[in-house]
Amino acid sequence: MELWIVIGIVVALAVYVVIIYNGLVELRNRVKNAFSQIDVQLQRRYDLIPNLVETAKGYMAHERETLEAVIQARNAAQAASRRAENDPADGAAMRDLMGAEQALGGLLTRFFALAEAYPDLKANQNMAQLQEELASTENRIAFSRQAYNDAVTAYNIKREQFPDSLVANNFGFKPAEQWQMDDTAARAPVKVSFGQS
Repeated sequence: MELWIVIGIVVALAVYVVIIYNGLVELRNRVKNAFSQIDVQLQRRYDLIPNLVETAKGYMAHERETLEAVIQARNAAQAASRRAENDPADGAAMRDLMGAEQALGGLLTRFFALAEAYPDLKANQNMAQLQEELASTENRIAFSRQAYNDAVTAYNIKREQFPDSLVANNFGFKPAEQWQMDDTAARAPVKVSFGQS
C-alpha cells in the first residue's frame, strides 16, 4: 500500500512539473510572437527609410553626411533586429537592438529637422506620403512594444514565482528583456511632420 502512495506522489509531482513547464513554454512563445509583431513594424520602417533618403537627396545635396548616417543607422538597426529575432530572451541582443533603434531615432529626428530648411522638399508629394507612412508605422511600433512588454512581464513573473522558478532554472528558461529606452528624448515618437512655418 505504501508503494502505491509513493508512486502516486511521484506521478503527481511529475504531472505538476509538466504543467509548469508547459506554462513556461507557452509564455516564452508569447514573448517571441510579441517580438515578431515589433519586428514586422520595424522592417516596414527600415523599408521606408531608403525611400525617404532617396527622395531627400535631390533637395538636400549639402546634407550628404546626414543622409549616409541615416542609412548606416538603419542598416545597423536592421542587423540588430535580426540578431534579436533569433532569441528575444537574449538580453544582450535586445539591448543591442534598443541601442541601435535609439541611434536611428536620433538620426531620423536630425534628418527631419534639417529637412525643415528645404521648402521644396516639404512640398514634395512623395515625401509627404512617406512621412505619413512613417508616422503610421511609428504608432504601430509603439503598440507592438507595449504588447511585447506585457508578454515579457507575464513570462518573467511566471518564471520567478515559486515553485515555477525551480522548473524554470532547471530547464534553462532565461529571463526576457523589457523594451526600454535609455533616455527620455528617445522615448518620444519620431517627429515626421513638415508643418508650414
